[in-house]
Amino acid sequence: MKPLLALMLFAAPALADHPVVEAATATARGGTWTVSVTLSHPDTGWDHYADGWRVESPDGTELGFRELLHPHVTEQPFTRSLSGVAIPDDLAEIEIRPRCSVDGWAAETYTVSLRP
Repeated sequence: MKPLLALMLFAAPALADHPVVEAATATARGGTWTVSVTLSHPDTGWDHYADGWRVESPDGTELGFRELLHPHVTEQPFTRSLSGVAIPDDLAEIEIRPRCSVDGWAAETYTVSLRP
């Protein structure tokens, strides 16, 4: 192997372990919505854990944010909810984007249908 190629291979960053949305639901309640999200993530403690998720419209506009205040090392997967989310009436679906304390926002989102 050529030295430059070997250096490039060994210097490559490790793949990020973003949180994964395992399931999510949205329930209308009195003009706003309650969104419940089940996440899994290889939390290791305060130095690396799933620290939040947000509700987005399909164009990426943030509609709500749920901060996760502590690691869930022994509770995987786990579910948390956010109530009072104002979702425009013309949306048929929302996106959930998770975040972790080290790797930031995940590129992938999870789609939740708002229609039966």
